[in-house]
Amino acid sequence: MLGIAPGLSGGRWERLETPPPRPRARMLRQVLHAGLRTSFHALGRFVASHPVFFASAPVLLSILLGASFSRYRVEEDVESLLAPKHSLAKIEGNLVESLFPVNRSKHALYSDLQTPGRYGRVIVTTRKGSVLDPVHLDAILKLHKRIYQMQVTVPATGANSFNYSFSYLCLPDDKNVCIIDDIIRAMEQIQAARGANASVPLLRYPITRLADGRQAYVGHQLGGVQGWGPGGAMRSQGAPGAKGEGVRSARALQLTYYLQARGGLMDRVAGQWEKAFCGELRRFAAAHPKLGLYPSTSSSLRTDFQFSSVLARRPLLASLGACGVLAVLCCSMRDCVRSKPWLGLLALLSVTLSGLTAAGILNLTGATYNSTYLGIPFVMLGHGLFGSFEMLSSWRRTRDDQHVKERVASVFEDVMLRFSGSTALHLTTLGLAASPLTNMEAVRLFCRTAALAVAVGYVYTLSFYSSCLVFTGYLETGYRHGCFCRRVPKPDRLDSKPAWYRCLMYTRYQEEAPANNEPNPQDSHLLLGCVRRCYGDWITNTYVKPFVVLLYLVYISFGLMGFLQVTQGSDPSALVAMDTATVLYTRAQQRYFSAYSPVIGFYIYESAPYWNASVQHDLLEYAKGFQRISWLEAYLSYLSERNQSASQPRENFTRTLRRAFLREPRFAHFADDIIFAERGPGEEPDVAASRLFLVAKTTENKREEMSVLLDTLRRLSLTSRVRFLVFNPSFVYLDRHAAAVSSPLRHSLLAALLLLGLSSLALVEPLVAAWLGLTLLSVQFGVLGFMTLWGVELDCVSVLCLIAALGHAADCCGPLLCGFSSGRGGSRTRWVRVALERHGVPSLQTLVCYGAALVPVGSVRSNLTHTLFRCLALTAGCSALHTLAFLPTLLTFLPPCKDRGGGGGGGPPADGGGDGEVQRQEVEGVEMNDSTRVVDQITTV
Repeated sequence: MLGIAPGLSGGRWERLETPPPRPRARMLRQVLHAGLRTSFHALGRFVASHPVFFASAPVLLSILLGASFSRYRVEEDVESLLAPKHSLAKIEGNLVESLFPVNRSKHALYSDLQTPGRYGRVIVTTRKGSVLDPVHLDAILKLHKRIYQMQVTVPATGANSFNYSFSYLCLPDDKNVCIIDDIIRAMEQIQAARGANASVPLLRYPITRLADGRQAYVGHQLGGVQGWGPGGAMRSQGAPGAKGEGVRSARALQLTYYLQARGGLMDRVAGQWEKAFCGELRRFAAAHPKLGLYPSTSSSLRTDFQFSSVLARRPLLASLGACGVLAVLCCSMRDCVRSKPWLGLLALLSVTLSGLTAAGILNLTGATYNSTYLGIPFVMLGHGLFGSFEMLSSWRRTRDDQHVKERVASVFEDVMLRFSGSTALHLTTLGLAASPLTNMEAVRLFCRTAALAVAVGYVYTLSFYSSCLVFTGYLETGYRHGCFCRRVPKPDRLDSKPAWYRCLMYTRYQEEAPANNEPNPQDSHLLLGCVRRCYGDWITNTYVKPFVVLLYLVYISFGLMGFLQVTQGSDPSALVAMDTATVLYTRAQQRYFSAYSPVIGFYIYESAPYWNASVQHDLLEYAKGFQRISWLEAYLSYLSERNQSASQPRENFTRTLRRAFLREPRFAHFADDIIFAERGPGEEPDVAASRLFLVAKTTENKREEMSVLLDTLRRLSLTSRVRFLVFNPSFVYLDRHAAAVSSPLRHSLLAALLLLGLSSLALVEPLVAAWLGLTLLSVQFGVLGFMTLWGVELDCVSVLCLIAALGHAADCCGPLLCGFSSGRGGSRTRWVRVALERHGVPSLQTLVCYGAALVPVGSVRSNLTHTLFRCLALTAGCSALHTLAFLPTLLTFLPPCKDRGGGGGGGPPADGGGDGEVQRQEVEGVEMNDSTRVVDQITTV
């Protein structure tokens, strides 16, 4: 017989109340989470047991790899960095170069038509008057003569030295005479006519006719043109018609000198000639103050792009110093023993050593350096400082009477899981952007290098910085001063010292029991005290929450406003240092030569029935509306002048073209635009390929119009019966640029969201992953929108910053969300305050040091660093808003909910948020056996 259990009245069986079973998935996540924490706890004990090794090994490794800087190399090919790697324009350029190489153009060269190799170019402007005025025209021709006669000596000294002049390096025509711009010949004709007191020949714009009867395009050689219209009326730039009208005045002139670069020696000589060319122009400008000279060479873009790194050297050192000072202040406390000022500098040293190690690895693997790498130190700085401050904050929450090894193990158990997760997010986003899926080489190289630097920084934080934490822990155990490492006297001996000495040596010994009204020694940390006493209560105040929500709506509104105005930045000159030759030349070109687009090559790369009237009509329609120099149009006019039909049999059409048209001096230069293919013995050859030259009328948005024009002509080429393509060197920057720039950002964002989805399996509270994903989207949206409103275009540098912003936002916001969701019992408001105290303060310390490091970079006179500064500053600002304002407010009334008990139920949150409202059971067992002191087993229930 079963007796009746006590407490059951009336002999009735009652069902015992048992807590509801936890879901199996939650239990598995808890087991996995506990296993990871245990692993990091063991790792912390291992590092604390061997601090000397983990402190010295990273330093020695950095020194050894730092010696590899003898292999330091700078990237020479800027086009491969800033242009999409796989694009149709590059394939078209290779086809064009194989059909019509620059060296084959024996009669005329068209500026910006093909990539010419080595060249020197100058824009000459006048302070007053026209470049065609006699005094200015004579000075320009004098400059041309000096450049023509200029010589360079290679090598500079020695018996094997040889003098090279432009006549030796230039591209020659079929008469072995240097090819020069057509405007020089026109100006020489004008000067000769003025010297002979003859009538000055009429110079037309944009297409003029030279003395030999040949048509020449001068739209890119004369700028700021004012022309004479019908009846003598004056017209401004761009007004002359298709056939050209008389030029009254011109404010600018552009001259180009093309060089040969056959083999290594000739390329080196051409490089020396370009330097001498720039020096000669500086001397000539000093002697002629009424003229403005803006030079540009084939190496100007590369030099000025890398010059940003030279300008940023001192500001980067200033950034390091400012960050170091603030890191020391952020780690300092009033308690001289518990203060850790050296850990601030050591955190910065850990980041520096990891950067040196990553750079050494890159040098040993043969990687090259470019100026976009200036953003990598800030990626490392934000991630490394955050991990360091989180470890220091966790250290201050450990018990003072624990052994150093136990305290370090507790820090690892508390911090390293979150820090490893944020590092994994960094590596995932950067790693996917560094994959072959990325079509922009600058983005791929930056992300590859940044991922390596973040990985090395993570290892150095686990080893070097953790061992430094161990050493400072032993100093704290011995009650030594945190700055001077001197043992602090006890209060009875300290009372006899001067006031300044007592203030400097203030600390609290363990055996001193604080009074109930005495503040906790942790409160002597300024930022923690402010957050605990003031900010935590203020941001969670009921009357403040509506204003924070309103602020978030304003944030989203302005972000949306900027997002709708995002523009693509495909101009390479926007990424170079300011006040350089490239920027000054580009400004002058946009001011004086923006009326017409660059010369577009219209290439018919297959044999076509040019004798067919319908084909002729199609080709003339394609070129309609352009300023053009067309052999076909000139040939049809030639046939019309001789009363011959344009539509005739192939043999007659080709025979007249070869034996009559191309043999006349005024049409002989068209021979470079036609390729004939032999058919058979006794048959007239066929026109295998040909080219036309088109120039479009443009407005201020020149690059956007060129992109639209390229897409229009390409679509037309798909439906045309004539197989053609269009090409200009600038097309390699325009073609698929928007997709090449934005795709790494989309891939990184999707990778981050996917990683967060997978990481929810290891989180006790899966809502953390959802909250963090929404936070990353919000930060990314805000940075993208506000940078547009700040005048930053979406180019490769801004995309690099947006990719790095994902990891930075995860660093700042992830621990706050984890700390809030891990709390059980009490109200949401209470756990928001606790999360701000534990994780908001390290985020604030990191943002303060990070912002101070950014300020000197903003003063660098470089477009690239200005873009970096604005994007990184917006990243820090948006992350700070979410960490310190938006999330603390939203979490007080949005899921996850809090339980009154310690279990996993879903009880309603308690009102209020004081510490006394929640009763907690803590079991702490610590066994310490140290040489300095012995603490018995403590068990508190």
